[in-house]
Amino acid sequence: MTQDARLVLVSNRGPATFDRDDEGQVRVTRGGGGLVTALTGLVNHRDALWVASAMTEEDAEKSREHGGRAFDCEVDDVSYRVRLVESDPEAYDRFYNVVANPLLWFIQHYLWDLSNAPDIRQNEVEAFERGYRAVNDDLAAAVLEEIEGEDAVVMLHDYHLYTAPRTIRRSNPDVFLHHFVHIPWTQPDAWRVLPRDIREEIYEGVLSNDIVGFHTRAYKRNFLLCCRELFDMDVDEEAGVVNFEGRDVWVRAYPLPISAESFTRTAARLQVKEYEEELLRRRREHLILRVDRADLSKNVLRGFTAFDMFLSQHPEFRENVTFIAQLMPSRQDVPEYAEYLEKIEALVAVVNHRHGTTDWMPIDLKLRENLDEAVASYKHYDLLIVNAMFDGMNLVAKEGPLVNERAGVSLLSENTGAHEELAEFALSVNPFDVQEQADAIYRALTMSQEERAWRADGLKRIVTSRNPGDWVDDQLADIEAKRRGEAPPSNAPTGRFAQR
Repeated sequence: MTQDARLVLVSNRGPATFDRDDEGQVRVTRGGGGLVTALTGLVNHRDALWVASAMTEEDAEKSREHGGRAFDCEVDDVSYRVRLVESDPEAYDRFYNVVANPLLWFIQHYLWDLSNAPDIRQNEVEAFERGYRAVNDDLAAAVLEEIEGEDAVVMLHDYHLYTAPRTIRRSNPDVFLHHFVHIPWTQPDAWRVLPRDIREEIYEGVLSNDIVGFHTRAYKRNFLLCCRELFDMDVDEEAGVVNFEGRDVWVRAYPLPISAESFTRTAARLQVKEYEEELLRRRREHLILRVDRADLSKNVLRGFTAFDMFLSQHPEFRENVTFIAQLMPSRQDVPEYAEYLEKIEALVAVVNHRHGTTDWMPIDLKLRENLDEAVASYKHYDLLIVNAMFDGMNLVAKEGPLVNERAGVSLLSENTGAHEELAEFALSVNPFDVQEQADAIYRALTMSQEERAWRADGLKRIVTSRNPGDWVDDQLADIEAKRRGEAPPSNAPTGRFAQR
């Protein structure tokens, strides 16, 4: 990419967040989520401004200290140039808690039970107009102010910011806009949940970009299909191009890898070894693991039901296997999520009561986020369960095989983004077929050591073949090519992935 172009990253959650410690002093911590990890490498070797929402009162205070403009901060030895954008609290609440979560999230993970929900009423329409659009406009205005009079490339991220590109494009027609969507893109019928004018505004926003990126070829195809089926647009599926308002929008797939180097360093930490010692002290013959957010899309209930069926159908495994489930409670202010967590706890109680003994509890449920504890479990599982109903990528499916030391097997839903890369060496399952998952558990725990080793080695080769720097470089190369006016290059998979 042309080095003199101003680079601006835009996301709802930024690389740094501010809060107060026990003494009431403002402190800065690293922003959560894989997005920050993925883009940190880019920030390290290229000057960039990161524009994000002020998500806490301390974020807002820090923004006001700098007159609402950009400032420098350092988090975990990484320096960032950040602009935190303060929105009206009521508008932000509508943006985040009514539209982005759950409405868009549910649409893009096929989570709505359409016979019962959603009901689109005036509340949802106003939330889009006065919340989602308002916050997007706030972030767009900040970007426009920062790039005024400059040659710039703006890289927007995820489902929170679908309308911002339209606002930026209208005010600055020559700016280069790139948008990466980190969650699944669903097929046309899923989008018909939205009122037509809202649906059109979202697609007009996304198509105001020059390049739109997804984790998988499947999500790329779904987006192109939506453009054709919902809006009768001129779509070249082979080239991955949509013609919108006289511009060719490139639609690309960029699978997100993990940083094998940094994650391996994490696995060697002293805290991890301390958790390992406790894990090994209590370990039974077989260990099953899942590490997830307690999100509806993760399919936790069916995973536990499959384990329940496995124990009923194969009683010889009783007292010889433990299922550790480390789940981070998620979005508990959304009623559906609070109810889901209650169902998880209730099902675990039922399974443990049905199969447990005085000195053995089949499911060890840990409702907390603890990376060191999770990595210790990664190193020693016999089976890692990733059975999400739909998932953008799912980095757990890559992290576990990277550091596992026991040739552990992966049970992987065919609807995760990671499945496109890892399917050959995982046990692929339909996330809705509970019996298939129960059978896969049995197959994994009775698999020969030779097959386990073959699968584990294959997973590790794929996981270590690329790093987040490659992911960023692929996008920057396409940005440079499109800025030069080139035709879209091939976006076909390569290597072993291409041969399947």
